[in-house]
Amino acid sequence: MGLLSILIFLPLVATLLILVLPTSAKATYKYIALGFTFLQFGLSLYLYGNFEASLGGIQQLEAYQFVEQLSWIRMDLGAIGKLEIDYLVGVDGISLPLIVLSTLVMLMGVGASWNIDKSPKGYFALLMILNTAVMGIFSALDFFLFYVFYEVMLLPLYFLIGIWGGERREYAAIKFFIYTLLGSVLMLLVIVGLYFSVINPVTGAHTFNMLHMMNPANYVDGSFFAYIANYHDIFGIPARLIGFIVLFFAFAIKVPIVPLHTWLPDAHVEAPTPVSIILAGILLKIGGYGIIRVCYSIFPDIAATTNWWLALIGVVSILYGALNALAQKDLKRMIAYSSVSHMGFVLLGIASLTAEGVSGAMFQMVSHGFLSAALFFLVGVLYDRVHDRYIYNFRGLASLMPKYTAYVAIAFFASLGLPGFSAFIGEAFVIIGAFNAESMTTGVPRWMAIGGSIGILLSAAYFLWTLQRMFFGQTRLQGGQVWKEALTDLNTREQVILFPALALALLLGIMPSLIFSNLNASVLQLIDLIQPYL
Repeated sequence: MGLLSILIFLPLVATLLILVLPTSAKATYKYIALGFTFLQFGLSLYLYGNFEASLGGIQQLEAYQFVEQLSWIRMDLGAIGKLEIDYLVGVDGISLPLIVLSTLVMLMGVGASWNIDKSPKGYFALLMILNTAVMGIFSALDFFLFYVFYEVMLLPLYFLIGIWGGERREYAAIKFFIYTLLGSVLMLLVIVGLYFSVINPVTGAHTFNMLHMMNPANYVDGSFFAYIANYHDIFGIPARLIGFIVLFFAFAIKVPIVPLHTWLPDAHVEAPTPVSIILAGILLKIGGYGIIRVCYSIFPDIAATTNWWLALIGVVSILYGALNALAQKDLKRMIAYSSVSHMGFVLLGIASLTAEGVSGAMFQMVSHGFLSAALFFLVGVLYDRVHDRYIYNFRGLASLMPKYTAYVAIAFFASLGLPGFSAFIGEAFVIIGAFNAESMTTGVPRWMAIGGSIGILLSAAYFLWTLQRMFFGQTRLQGGQVWKEALTDLNTREQVILFPALALALLLGIMPSLIFSNLNASVLQLIDLIQPYL
């Protein structure tokens, strides 16, 4: 078993240990989860440190690193041909930063779960299964394997929200499940179509290999599903356009983009703090990663012709999410809508089809991952103490919780894109890429870049207003003296969880090359793949 497989399946070992141990040993569950997640984080850093940045990787398997390939399912289907499914995993400059991010956010999620008392065995077991699924999604290079991990991810999240969530947890869990399942079913239809349209040039068998799907030379005629691979029309619509739209829809639910975002605020508000951390820090990035890895890499021709519309959707998400965040009275819901706005920058950067824009989108995903995790953890700290998140019920918290106020201020300033922090780099590169797109004839007008810039101003408005309203001025609390006694400052465990994320925001803001150096070759290959169709 290679290092990448160990990284993927290490949490399953933790799951087995947790399930085997008796209930009397429930105090050890969180230590097992923490230990294995910490090992996983260390392994991801080792892979990142030993990554050869110059290779990159989009279409050729040789360009991917830490590759493992095993024959999984082989079957003769008679006249239809041969079935070929491989356990194929590998990483490039696009997937590896997201793997490191995921291990860090999972570590924060386990740390935030320290006080979970309700059914801890089931909780930590589900958390570790979710961990494995996420690692598999970012590593899989076989579409069938990708889909298996994608579906495995759904069930733990459904139960984590539905069992350990708030008062309306069942509603939020079902809404999340229906949205995600709809996207998954539609994705499966296109996966099947692609499978029957692509052959392995070596074995001659139909294949789910994503790299073969990226190569037009491997597409064949001969069945209805071959329409997905060619330029035939279905009801007057090009079949490849249909395939692209369906896959984009499936991943856009995860991003999420407007108007497919409505599950997110409900899920965040009802989910326990650790699940909110994972939702914002990791799950939203799966949507952006899927658009890059699947939609843009397999359908570069359609990506080149639809990027104006995708950029428009990104701008709408930026502005709509920011305006909604500005109107919120629930602190957690405000941060949830801010995620909709910030992930809009990801879509705008990807749609720009420029090296700066796509690199900025990737950087924004990494930056938003740990910053949103820190923000939701900070909300959870407040909620754990007084079980309230209503912004107007708090004022003058700085005098009661000075350390907490300092961490909130740093997280807010970092998230609104203050120069010197990571979010500034990501958003600045997206805006630069969107401005340059018009001159490079990629079809994205400069007014969209201006729209994105307005979103940055709005984010400053809702973050600074919240900071001023809750933390400064004369202390007034809805709960009076009871709340005043309950609102103790951050303890050591909470500071240990928060400090690495905020320190990383500063480090990447000063040294963005830590991400860009490993990312650049893969982004340039993606741009080269799409460039002939512009």
